[in-house]
Amino acid sequence: MKRRDTLKAISLSSLGLAVMPVEAAVPAPPETPIKVPGGRQKFEAIRDAELMKQKFFTPQELQTITVLSDIIIPADSKSGSASQAGVPAFIEFMMKDVPANQTPMRGGLRWLDNYCTKQYGKPFAQITKAQQIEVVDAIAYPELAKPEMSQGVAFFNRLRGFVLTGFYTSPMGIKDIGYVGNTPNQWDGVPADVLKQYGLSYDEKELTQEKR
Repeated sequence: MKRRDTLKAISLSSLGLAVMPVEAAVPAPPETPIKVPGGRQKFEAIRDAELMKQKFFTPQELQTITVLSDIIIPADSKSGSASQAGVPAFIEFMMKDVPANQTPMRGGLRWLDNYCTKQYGKPFAQITKAQQIEVVDAIAYPELAKPEMSQGVAFFNRLRGFVLTGFYTSPMGIKDIGYVGNTPNQWDGVPADVLKQYGLSYDEKELTQEKR
């Protein structure tokens, strides 16, 4: 099974499709008129607009989130990468929407940069691609990780959940899994082989019993 197929299975089974698409999760900028989609209350739209005025991640933190997101879900021949689907913006919004996420996420990012600075002399976003993959491999598999990497493992597990949720509930991710939802189709009548099975025939005007 390809890695993206594995991630897709994890996302759909453990996270579901309950989270709204990235574009819905990250509302229009506050300077634009507040729109209230069906099923939502006006106070919810106002709250989202207020959250959009705030910034949580620093530019360096957002760069690290973007790099990690694209390592977790890179672009392939079928779909774009996590960042191209708007996942970093989704994660930024979730940090403000659920403040309990802020300390674990920021603490994990600091752990990551401190670890990389000790190992390579630079923070995560500035080390080489090969070094980034080496670090991710050390924290992406809890059962294989060394005890001293436990904080990094916890951080990466949390981030991976956000990335999968953000991607597979975005328009790009929904298209990637082939989900179309309820769509109208065109009915051309009862198939001829079924009609024949029951001794029926169909013309453009009516359905009639064949003479036996």
